[in-house]
Amino acid sequence: MTSELHTWIAFLRAINLGANRKFPKQAITAAVVRAGGTEVETYINTGNVRFDHPVGDRAEMEAILEEAFAADRFFEVPTICTTPAELTVIAADAAAVGAGHDGRQFVFLCKEPSDSSARDALVARAGDSERVYVIGRAVHLLTDSFHDTKISNAVVERHIATSTNRNLNVIRTLVDRWA
Repeated sequence: MTSELHTWIAFLRAINLGANRKFPKQAITAAVVRAGGTEVETYINTGNVRFDHPVGDRAEMEAILEEAFAADRFFEVPTICTTPAELTVIAADAAAVGAGHDGRQFVFLCKEPSDSSARDALVARAGDSERVYVIGRAVHLLTDSFHDTKISNAVVERHIATSTNRNLNVIRTLVDRWA
């Protein structure tokens, strides 16, 4: 008897940013396999990984990966999982909110959805040339410059939940490849 496999796309937060948080793609793949993942693929060295796993609960899958990554790297690697269908919806939402915007667009993927007061507080933090939309577990940022934005992972985490961000091109590419 075979167990049903679930396809996950995991986003690792804060890796490969400095000398002390290195986590190469090959090591990510090996850690996911040790955690029970199969058909593992990665995309660029920012912590994007697709795999199949018997666990179907998102929070449980995140915890399994975080434990495996910590055992491999000896530092915490916050991880946000989505299904391919969820990522497709996030990309469609990004296209809708970004229609007509000619600047940069980023998506913060959060572990948990926000409540309305947290959403309102985060939106209020945006700078004059920024727009922020919170939809489900995603925060969509439209800005002229990511380096000058008032919305960062730390700000999103203070208002909503653990998060990691990707630019819209990465989100679209992952949907094209894996969803």
